[in-house]
Amino acid sequence: MKISGLSNTVLRFMSAAIMALALIGIIALESWLPSWHVVRWVGVLISLGAIYEMIRCLKSVTTEIFNKYAFYFVMFLLLLLLMLVSVYFVGGKPWIMLWLLMIIIGADVGGWLFGLIFGGDKMWERLSAHKTWAGQIGGIVCGTLMSVIFVLYFKPFGNDALFAVLFGCTVALLSQYGDLTASFIKRCLGIKDFSNLLPGHGGILDRFDGWIYVLPLIWFFI
Repeated sequence: MKISGLSNTVLRFMSAAIMALALIGIIALESWLPSWHVVRWVGVLISLGAIYEMIRCLKSVTTEIFNKYAFYFVMFLLLLLLMLVSVYFVGGKPWIMLWLLMIIIGADVGGWLFGLIFGGDKMWERLSAHKTWAGQIGGIVCGTLMSVIFVLYFKPFGNDALFAVLFGCTVALLSQYGDLTASFIKRCLGIKDFSNLLPGHGGILDRFDGWIYVLPLIWFFI
């Protein structure tokens, strides 16, 4: 069966499985070869890929659209550049990057599942036709759960479950607003995804838009 013949849900799960295997490989390399700073440089490559996708999308829009939304496009590019700088410094502490990834992935999957199961009122239909309040709540719950699991298992600073809950809630919420910001930019561009690099997920920026606000905030604190 050709990939084009598979449903979006199946493609999404297949891509997620491949990305999970890649994440395991990155963690293994970071453990075996810490001097290579694999997490940092993979994060930098992801950020550069996101910036490239945005620039490529800008090149394809009409002059009229660009002029109309130029302020938003420039601000978004600045956010992506800030994300790039942040991931370089935060990536120097790979356990923090792993913690963030677990929370953001949990929030993304939880938001998708809760939205799919419960539906309900839309958050901001003008920005995203599929995001619901149920999805946001599910994203926060699942992201926070992943944060607690990380802290209890890896014990980066003891068994401080309360801090894990507060940190998980904050990161999960910010990651969803990064997603909404990217959705707004896509509406301005008149596109569904920034690219089709990851079947079922869109492009690099579609997959990692949760970093937009999270990484600069973490960089500020560390």
